[in-house]
Amino acid sequence: MTKFADVTVGMELPPASYPATRLSLVKYCGASGDFNVIHWNERIARSVGLPNVIAHGMFTMAQAGRYVTDWAGDAGALVEFGVRFSAMVVVPDDDTGATIEVSGTIEEKLDGNLVAVALTAKSGGAKVLSRARAVVRLP
Repeated sequence: MTKFADVTVGMELPPASYPATRLSLVKYCGASGDFNVIHWNERIARSVGLPNVIAHGMFTMAQAGRYVTDWAGDAGALVEFGVRFSAMVVVPDDDTGATIEVSGTIEEKLDGNLVAVALTAKSGGAKVLSRARAVVRLP
């Protein structure tokens, strides 16, 4: 578990990669109740002008949230979390799918053992989240 005393402003957190496959999107459809066909049907996705099936924005955001809680060592430590969606995660129909790469930097130390983490999330070379920031309470 990461401790407040061990964190410094400007400190870079180790990056992590998260897979996004057609199967993970279908599972997310079931878990979230969002069965929009652009998230699992390539024919429909292309017919509305998309390059292919795309991951749910909230699926992408969830990977960034997972990154922060894994780093903090406690899912309950996340006190604030927000992002803007800046690009799509395109998920091809193959054995690999797409990869969401997440990294973070300690932006600020706040009162009450809180730290602000600036996050970067990319897929296929594009920044898929912008203004991504989490506030975490550390022991």
